[in-house]
Amino acid sequence: MDLELKPLALPGMTERPLIIAGPCSAESEEQVMCTAKQLAAKGYKMLRAGVWKPRTKPGGFEGHGEPALPWLQQAKAETGMMICTEVATPRHVEAAMNAGMDLLWVGARTAANPFAMQELADSLQGIDVPVLVKNPVNPDIELWIGALQRINRAGIKRLGAIHRGFSSFDAKMYRNQPMWNIPIELHRRYPELPILCDPSHIGGRRDLIAPLCQQAMDMGFDGLIVESHCDPDKAWSDAKQQVMPDVLEFILDHLTIRDHNEVTEDLMTLRKQIDSVDGDLLDLLTRRMRISREIAEYKKRHQMAVVQSSRYTEILDKRGAQGALCGIASDCVKTIFEAIHAESVRQQMEIINK
Repeated sequence: MDLELKPLALPGMTERPLIIAGPCSAESEEQVMCTAKQLAAKGYKMLRAGVWKPRTKPGGFEGHGEPALPWLQQAKAETGMMICTEVATPRHVEAAMNAGMDLLWVGARTAANPFAMQELADSLQGIDVPVLVKNPVNPDIELWIGALQRINRAGIKRLGAIHRGFSSFDAKMYRNQPMWNIPIELHRRYPELPILCDPSHIGGRRDLIAPLCQQAMDMGFDGLIVESHCDPDKAWSDAKQQVMPDVLEFILDHLTIRDHNEVTEDLMTLRKQIDSVDGDLLDLLTRRMRISREIAEYKKRHQMAVVQSSRYTEILDKRGAQGALCGIASDCVKTIFEAIHAESVRQQMEIINK
């Protein structure tokens, strides 16, 4: 199912990147106004703040809810900034629209639940408001697309996506793993769909926001949604990933924006070389699979199991180390050989079960 899209038509959308900035949570009228005035003074036109805050565990600050909406209205009145917040239920949508929100976004936990997404979509029927949908917490592009499609079928054509990374059980450098290949694939399928990056939630740390912003720009993202607080160390939620407006300005001023998309003759020559090498890789894979099928015939004759775990571990470890010596990340090489092994097992299973 294709998405029927219209331009977001937001301030700053004529230039890349579109910037949406503001605190993780609307904590008080003073905090919202202080942050908004500092951001507006630097030329930012869209203020974000969470009013309803879904927390992983109960007991934390879960937002002030509807009483905080007038604070955003006042910020808009005094600074001229457009205002936006996250919605997760039909009641949130009704309250946000009554408060004059200029944009809504749907969070990762909500996007992961088709029932919740359908209820939101139903509540948006007949409303003309831009809606941005964050990726689900788990790395499932079809679930992300399904969430976008539900909102789109409700008549929302000013639609966009936010990449905020994916939850991971393992403790790694990022709070949420970027897995850039997923938003890249989303863009491939829907090139007209605006995609923003949320470096605050991907990084989870202030020192990672700048490099993540640059990566997003290098990959062609349309904009950034960044958490900025007038006093981040005292923030009531996600303090470690928020930056002061002055710091945000420094980060954004030092971004390199590469908008030159002309395909030159030199680039075409390099692409032809890539095509040639890719053909060689496919030829090699074909030869490898032929040998795998011969191994399957041997295993069948000798009543051997298809998967030899010790051999599989040896391959992954050895190829990963070889890749590192060649300047390729070992994790990347292991991922490639995991996929090759899976296809090899599939073909061997076909032969053994005949």
